[in-house]
Amino acid sequence: MPISESLLAQAQDLLSTARHILIVSHQRPDGDAIGSTLGLGLALQAANKQVQMVNADGVPVNFRHLTGSNEIKRTPISGADCVIAVDCSDLHRIGEGLSALGPPDINIDHHATNTNFAKINLVDVDAVAVAQMLAEYLPRWGFVLPRAAGSALITGLITDTIGFRTRNVTPKALRITADLMELGVDMPMLYEQAIILRSFEALQFWGTGLQNLQRNDRMVWTHLTMEGRRAAGYSGRDDADLINILSSVRDCDIAMIFVEQPNCKVKVSWRARSGFDVSQIALSFGGGGHPAASGAEISGTLEEVQVSVLSTMAKFLNP
Repeated sequence: MPISESLLAQAQDLLSTARHILIVSHQRPDGDAIGSTLGLGLALQAANKQVQMVNADGVPVNFRHLTGSNEIKRTPISGADCVIAVDCSDLHRIGEGLSALGPPDINIDHHATNTNFAKINLVDVDAVAVAQMLAEYLPRWGFVLPRAAGSALITGLITDTIGFRTRNVTPKALRITADLMELGVDMPMLYEQAIILRSFEALQFWGTGLQNLQRNDRMVWTHLTMEGRRAAGYSGRDDADLINILSSVRDCDIAMIFVEQPNCKVKVSWRARSGFDVSQIALSFGGGGHPAASGAEISGTLEEVQVSVLSTMAKFLNP
């Protein structure tokens, strides 16, 4: 559903008058979180705004080639008269330290599970990425997109659609991507960095997950342990995009990956083919996302969480 002109005007008025702006995005950031943070931040800086860009987990190595990525800090260094959350379905997704600041002024998101936690909520579930929304809104609001902002926003579009391969890709999304390319961005390089290139350690980490691969008639899943991460030398808390490999298994409707985290927690990611909505399952475990791609962080041991989630999935597939 399109966002009302009234809400868009409210956001424009606030951005026009604000001088010190803080932009935050979700923990364990993906390309849309980083790309949207940078795209918005660089456009606002070009308009002579004082901008802080913050992510509690920092910038993943595969997005550090983006201009301005070194400006994204883990904590704010000063106050702000406008706080904007991008690509966050709920307030807690930005991390305990940042969520303690209270509700943001503006929430820009595209998740169906968004809780409308800000004073002004711009939520478009038809957009393939928040980057798409910003590429459309910023020029309408009178902000010029520098080439570096275009590169960041295209990165968000590429990653959230897995290289324009998801079923929610629309002609509008592709037209907006073409408009961003007109800024002179290096599309092949951005695509390669976002989708193709992997570290040697990431592939070693994949190996541990592929050894644990299981399936039934319609599901495929695996798990990744902290010990496997250490053995592979792979840093961070993510799955090195292994979930996207699992989702390519022929004749399986749903792929899942269980990633062991510190403090007795497990990050679960779901991918689903057309006709299945895993966002509500993720929501039931305290997470959220999209019908075809969702996630949740669940308390418990790896074994406990797998038993609980697989039991729920069996009921979901065989009601």
